Amino acid sequence: MTASDWRKLLTQLKAKPQLLKRFFKYNKPKERKFGVAAFKCERCGRFGAHIHKYGLHLCRQCFREIAEKLGFKKYN
Repeated sequence: MTASDWRKLLTQLKAKPQLLKRFFKYNKPKERKFGVAAFKCERCGRFGAHIHKYGLHLCRQCFREIAEKLGFKKYN
């Protein structure tokens, strides 16, 4: 199931709280403790190429964009 399908389902089930509760009981995505999907970027939400050293929790693309603002220097 894709993310858009989940959103469609949830918007339809919001009007029916009993069905929504039962849906989440059996179909809720589980919390990840390790692996690729355990951490995601706080800025854009990507899962891959995650930098969580120093408590950054950013993907590499977002880190490149804001590294100088955070105080990191680029060496040639």
